[in-house]
Amino acid sequence: MAHAKTVEAPSSPGSGETGKGTNPWLVLLAVSLGVIMVMLDGTVVGIANPVIQTDLGASLSDLQWVTSGYLLALAVFLITAGKLGDLFGHKRVFLIGVAGFAVSSVGIGLSQQLADIIPGLSPVGALIGLRVLQGLFGALLQPAALALLRSAFPGEKLNQAMGAWGAIIGLSSAAGPIVGGLLVEKVNWESVFFINAPVGVIALVMGFFLIKENRAQTLSRVDWLGVVLLSGAMFSLVWTIIKAPEWGWGDSTTLTFIGAFVVLIGAFIFWQSRAAQPLVPLSLFKNMSISIGTVLMMMVAFAMFGAMFFLGFFFQGVHGLSPLEAGLRMLPMSAGMIIASPLAGLAIGKLGPKITMSAGLLITAVSMFLMSQLSIDASFVESGLPFLLLAFGLSPVFVGATEIIVGNAPVELSGVAGGVQQSAMQVGGALGTAILGAVMAAEISSKLPGYLGPMAQGIPAQQMEGLEKAAAFGGFPPEMLPKGTPDQVIQTLTGAVHNSFMDGMHLAFLVSTGIAVLTAVLTLFVKAGRKTEGAPVHMG
Repeated sequence: MAHAKTVEAPSSPGSGETGKGTNPWLVLLAVSLGVIMVMLDGTVVGIANPVIQTDLGASLSDLQWVTSGYLLALAVFLITAGKLGDLFGHKRVFLIGVAGFAVSSVGIGLSQQLADIIPGLSPVGALIGLRVLQGLFGALLQPAALALLRSAFPGEKLNQAMGAWGAIIGLSSAAGPIVGGLLVEKVNWESVFFINAPVGVIALVMGFFLIKENRAQTLSRVDWLGVVLLSGAMFSLVWTIIKAPEWGWGDSTTLTFIGAFVVLIGAFIFWQSRAAQPLVPLSLFKNMSISIGTVLMMMVAFAMFGAMFFLGFFFQGVHGLSPLEAGLRMLPMSAGMIIASPLAGLAIGKLGPKITMSAGLLITAVSMFLMSQLSIDASFVESGLPFLLLAFGLSPVFVGATEIIVGNAPVELSGVAGGVQQSAMQVGGALGTAILGAVMAAEISSKLPGYLGPMAQGIPAQQMEGLEKAAAFGGFPPEMLPKGTPDQVIQTLTGAVHNSFMDGMHLAFLVSTGIAVLTAVLTLFVKAGRKTEGAPVHMG
């Protein structure tokens, strides 16, 4: 049986190969360009979804798969990708991730053409498959980027670096709806993916010349059994989350996958306690800040990604805005992120993560609550205030949780720590999208007949199901009705669809409000302070 061992950590974050003769702020710029692609795609898809649905004839389930397939690939592969960076070099893995992400993005834009030349492949199927591939490459570059920052910056400047990182990433994430809206409206939905090609080329060139290679000197091989067990466990978990609303939580298939997750994660934990060079050293989680930071990322992503999934349909379907107008509605978040993220880094450095993150989560809760009160005809100011608050609420959480998880990890495990952080975010996002989607669908199904009034009694079950699906998109397709349908009937149906959608969205945001408050309480248990440089690191 292999035995655990203890090794000495490098004497400083900048030891080893990374950072020698390189300005760490240039490293920040280089890696940010690569991750900007990932963040842009995470938000532009929400704006593009209504147009994709119309253009490709996608169902709500298809559109959820466009998001969930991407999240599934990320969640399954992130920790393994982080370990690959630790072993084979974070620069190398980062550049491979950037190149693959850019190429798969171009492929997504060519989904229709690929379907035309590949027998049996539908445009929606090509889109979803390439989104999964895009997620795999995104998994390669994200932990590597965080690890490169961790090793480039000395401990006392890490908070500042994470604040600047948060500002850049936050800006790109929040700017996504604006850029996406402009491209969708003025060009086409494919262009929101084509734009990754030039960004990827610039990131590759800068990364090649500016980043020095970095890898762990104490690790020499991949824990392949750990990779198989963890990948199987993560797949079972996320697949269950995505499909359970369709199967039913008490269905035998759902319970089978839950059982598979429990068995595989149990076997993974057992093996990690025995492996000489485990994929995820369990001692990493003996640091309470890392453990709590991981849970924090999951819960915040649950609230944010789950609730924000519906905003594109609200602005375009219910509110009747164009894609560009919908993107501009999120402009306050873009502006807020530029200011809030650097301030969050400074605040965490002076006040510590406990107070700063708790305050941020309470602000997030207020923002989510205000979104739960939006009306169908909400003005720019009414929707802009919650978005501005959200920027100042989430920035301390993302900056703080990243610093807590990656900053507390030993340098040679920074890739794994980055993978853990990103995995928590993706699993939380998948949970939020699936569970809040199910909550919203149930609320729509419950409220729609009431809004229809006496008319509901004469609507066949199949047509009522179609109306419920239309309500989930926030829009009402006229082709659902026979020609010559009286205007009064159309107005009643449209009003019922819109109002039931609003009820579902309001409930989703109220659930997110509660999650944010619970997470604020959890931050009170964070133990501040990074691991002392040079301290022994237990490897098994």
